[in-house]
Amino acid sequence: MRILLVSTYELGHQPVHIASPAAALRMRGHDLRCLDLSVQKWDPTGVELASWAEAAAFSVPMHTAMRLTLEVIPELRKYNPTMPVCVYGLYAGLAVAPYSRLETIYAVAGEYEPSLVQWAEALAAGEDPVAAVCQGQRAGAGGQDQPRRESQLAGLRVDLRRHSQSDKMLPARDLLPPLQRYAKLLSKGTEQLAGYVEASTGCSHRCRHCPVPVIYDGRMRSAAVDNVLADIEQLVAMGAKHVSFGDPDFLNAPQHALRVVRATHDAFPQLTFDATVKVEHVLRHETIWPEMSKAGCLFVVSAFESTDDEVLAKLAKGHTVSDAARAVEILREQGIEPRPSFVPFTPWTTRAQIEDLFEFVYRYDLVYNVDPVQYGIRLLVPPGSLLVTSGQLDGIVQSYDPDQLGYPWKSPDPWTDMLQVTLAKIAEEAAACEQPVEETFEEMVSQVTKGRSTQEFAQPVKSPTAPFTPGQHRPRLSEAWFCCAEPTEAQHLSVAGRSASQCLAPGCST
Repeated sequence: MRILLVSTYELGHQPVHIASPAAALRMRGHDLRCLDLSVQKWDPTGVELASWAEAAAFSVPMHTAMRLTLEVIPELRKYNPTMPVCVYGLYAGLAVAPYSRLETIYAVAGEYEPSLVQWAEALAAGEDPVAAVCQGQRAGAGGQDQPRRESQLAGLRVDLRRHSQSDKMLPARDLLPPLQRYAKLLSKGTEQLAGYVEASTGCSHRCRHCPVPVIYDGRMRSAAVDNVLADIEQLVAMGAKHVSFGDPDFLNAPQHALRVVRATHDAFPQLTFDATVKVEHVLRHETIWPEMSKAGCLFVVSAFESTDDEVLAKLAKGHTVSDAARAVEILREQGIEPRPSFVPFTPWTTRAQIEDLFEFVYRYDLVYNVDPVQYGIRLLVPPGSLLVTSGQLDGIVQSYDPDQLGYPWKSPDPWTDMLQVTLAKIAEEAAACEQPVEETFEEMVSQVTKGRSTQEFAQPVKSPTAPFTPGQHRPRLSEAWFCCAEPTEAQHLSVAGRSASQCLAPGCST
């Protein structure tokens, strides 16, 4: 079959979540084309491919991607109203009833490659793909090494079986735009090509606001070290000097992570990397950071989420504010920069908590380490959220909103809701104009504190044992947006095929 695989957004990196299934489908003889709407326009590229394809599958690993996908599918069906469509990834359940207005969508989550192959081959044989995939899951079920569970979302198929490593083909990156079109490593005034790989899927934790446990239910799946290394090898051949390990948590299986890091460093000693790690894992595995640093770890993304212990407990984060501060120290002692992520606005957020967050960032010298979009992020409550099933949001959330893909909520203090909108707008305009991060931070502080500046905050803590790197030269990726942020106007225009220049912030000349 002629199959079109589409990605709308994967955090600015080359989308492995279409390259990986493309390899599996191509091995079975299907004709594949890939479309990445984060760097390619729907019109004319998508229009041409929509006319060519006999079926289409959309990757939705995050909220932003799902929001944009629901805009693209109707465009696709203008050219072929009966085209079979599959949506796969963590947010796939939101494409099917009762959560979507769309019809005849097949959705799969978890270890999705085998199910996508079965879906395509059922279509090619003229069979019902839903029945074929269900039969394949039943045939593979059973045994403790093949756990599976029914999704809480009606219409979504979840496959968590441990598939043979031979099922994991080398991602077909040759079908994607080159690395030059994606996020780059910015460090010490230089810019280098960066790649993205995953050494594991799922997560062993159950943070209540996270979409991963809704699907994986506290399970994770490690990729074979040789497979990860082979993918890194092809990224290096494409020019990558840095890779991001995009696992939900790189240290879910610390020994596996170390094997991957050691193999990578042995094969490519000049290659640098970053990883995503929970605060509690930074502390629990404190002894590994010297080796990680020597192997090329430049920075660690970590979900600090809040600077209030009560909120952290409601989210079941497993750490405290003092733990987060200690994590900053541990990493910096080894020359590794922390890059925290936050969810500042929750139903429990107060004015004082927002001010505390900005003071925390300033106090621990993190102004240059936090992308401004983080300050305007509002808690998402999608169907199946563990926050809902835990009872933490009883009496707080409203009826499901299919446009927001979640359950709306309002703060008891209307000022905080208005502040969230203001900060999100400041972040979007700052990104459009490439405003220096310290200027954006000062502008936001003025909004939060009603006119105060950072000069009135306590001076930043600088550890005498940690090497100091000037803020402008700290390593980061050039993509500043985030998976839980609302799609920007530029992203909406991109999937509609219009020029992003139409959405520049007022006064911006770039």
